Amino acid sequence: MLSFAVKVLPFLGWFPNYSAERLKADFMAGLTVALVLIPQSMAYAQLAGLPPHYGLYASFLPPLIAALFGSSRQLATGPVAVVSLMTAASLEPLATAGSDSFIAYAVLLALVVGIFQLSLGLLRLGLVVNFLSHPVVSGFTNAAAIIIATSQLSKMFGVSVDNAEHHYQTVVEVFSAALHYTHWPTLALGGFAFAVMFLLKRFAPRVPNVLVAVALTTLFAWATGFEHNATVDAQNLNDPQAMADIAQYNAAMDTQANLANARTALSTAIAKAKDQDERFTAVDDENQLHLITLEMDIAQSTAKAARARLRGMLFKGVPGPDGALAFYAQGQVAPGAKTDGRTWRLKVGNKGLDQTRLTMIGGGSVVGVVPAGLPSLAVPKIDLAIMGGVLPYAAIIALLGFMEAISIAKAIAAKTGQSLDPNQELIGQGLANIFGAVSHSYPTSGSFSRSAVNLQAGAQTGFSSVFTSAMVVVSLLFFTPLLYNLPQCTLAAVIMMAVIGLIHPSSFVHSWKVAWYDGAISIITFGATLAFAPHLDKGILIGVTLSLGVFLYRNMRPVVSSLARTEKGELRDATRNGLALCPYVDVVRFNGPLFFANASFLDDSITSRLQSKKNLKHIILEAKGINDMDASGEEALSLVIDRCRSRGVDISVSGVNDLVMAIMSRSGLLEKIGLEHLYADVDKAICSVHTNAHQDSTEDSCPLTTVCRLNNQPPGQIKRPRLHAFNVG
Repeated sequence: MLSFAVKVLPFLGWFPNYSAERLKADFMAGLTVALVLIPQSMAYAQLAGLPPHYGLYASFLPPLIAALFGSSRQLATGPVAVVSLMTAASLEPLATAGSDSFIAYAVLLALVVGIFQLSLGLLRLGLVVNFLSHPVVSGFTNAAAIIIATSQLSKMFGVSVDNAEHHYQTVVEVFSAALHYTHWPTLALGGFAFAVMFLLKRFAPRVPNVLVAVALTTLFAWATGFEHNATVDAQNLNDPQAMADIAQYNAAMDTQANLANARTALSTAIAKAKDQDERFTAVDDENQLHLITLEMDIAQSTAKAARARLRGMLFKGVPGPDGALAFYAQGQVAPGAKTDGRTWRLKVGNKGLDQTRLTMIGGGSVVGVVPAGLPSLAVPKIDLAIMGGVLPYAAIIALLGFMEAISIAKAIAAKTGQSLDPNQELIGQGLANIFGAVSHSYPTSGSFSRSAVNLQAGAQTGFSSVFTSAMVVVSLLFFTPLLYNLPQCTLAAVIMMAVIGLIHPSSFVHSWKVAWYDGAISIITFGATLAFAPHLDKGILIGVTLSLGVFLYRNMRPVVSSLARTEKGELRDATRNGLALCPYVDVVRFNGPLFFANASFLDDSITSRLQSKKNLKHIILEAKGINDMDASGEEALSLVIDRCRSRGVDISVSGVNDLVMAIMSRSGLLEKIGLEHLYADVDKAICSVHTNAHQDSTEDSCPLTTVCRLNNQPPGQIKRPRLHAFNVG
């Protein structure tokens, strides 16, 4: 009964032999992980397109639930880089990053991911993750790390650009904007944060480098007034071009909003007309919908162009008699006018601009106000249409997240010696995402870096993650004001530092050395992921398709080799090792299951041997590699036996395993082969058939004679065959 309870509630297994020393170790480990998790989670939330505090929400319940119901005692769950990037890429077509709709979809995505993972775990289908082969994951991870790192360049340079259709286009636009304007204090502070983390990680690995970098840069930003914004009326902008662009931008945004409402109403009307079978009305409405969509595209393009122009404008502030600043375009300041020494920019988001309260940016960007208190607990609003739309992305995120988590958990288990249940880990990760969605979290997974910190800090059980969640709660309740001045460039440096460890070019070389096609799949997945970003799912799907294609091709054309004896007395592939073959006995090895996809390949391989070897007397099918057989395979083997014997060539089978033997027995194939033609291993088969097959032989020595004693010679008097040169060309 207790074992069943532990299986359902794995955390019950923590309590036997639990001591005060273990409690202290778990507390210190949980505190250490929390110091890394809090700033990391805020950075990853922005990577996912969410406000920073949603990273804290994702660090509230998921670490706790995953630890309680997973099988690993040291796995640290929470926001991670790759899953955050996938979240942003998945939701980008549905809503604007950071908007209320985007946040709602992200929470709903966490729920769908959790349900998918929980279902796989309950159905014991953890092996489905094997569809993501190592070369595919390696290629995708390397590309994702580059995409993640380059996505933070705009924050490091202190510039703002719209996301282009492809990620590489966005990167080009960032560099173009950086050439036009770079906020040097932002770049310097981001570089400082990166250097602090890098140096501490290398020379003082026990020091929480992320926390130190965050603390130092936040203190600096607070002390120097790093953020320097001003709220002004449009009349303070003494630039007719800026005023014209603001008017055009607001008009385009209003047009988009009105057209969006019209499109929603028209879509409802079309659905109603189709339900009532009013076909002509539906067709007219669909044409109107098409026109509205075109008008929305034009309005969106107009708004994008105006926004880009506004973001590229640089202003100088001239103090007036009352101290208020008047802003002039750079180069348009009146001669002799004294400026405040700053370069100002107009803050333009993805909403219309209030001309009475324009925000002018004169410094760097910081996190800003972080809402205090815990998130409200509520089940996300269920929208089946949206859930169906994000399901393909949710499946990819679920599998990728689980693969990352289980890989980390296995590495930890190898060091600690604990048992690990992949299906239970799926249940734990699934419940973590489901409960996370209830607390406004976006999808989470196991973190390699934080799990390593957890293990090094001496975590004994999952209680360390419980303490980590408790520290996040304390931070949300009491310490959020301290996060206001956290520079955005520091969060960008945190992300870039975290993903450096994901870039492993050597993995391509390693995969190529193992099998050239695995190396090719890894490289193609890498290239496709980079090329199609931000549509990351396309890179993964291309890699998975290639992997399945190679798998099917290899199983359709398994290795069928003729064996010969090496100088060491071993049977090896004659072609691969350049060995001579016996012209009278052909030992044929078939590697792989014999089923419908490759049954004809066995038939073709045997037929080609019958046609090319005129002196062939006996074929020995070495079946140790045939681990399974279906009806098509059984039929093919039966035809091979008939074809051989009809041509006067006898055939025997050796090394048949129990499963295949049972199939042959049920089908009657065993009787057709004949028990006298079945051998436990290939050596016995060769010994049995050699003499009869070599009657009237003219060869000096046979490449197979070293496997048994011929003519009753004792082992010491066996004549070692002379190995003839074999022309492999």
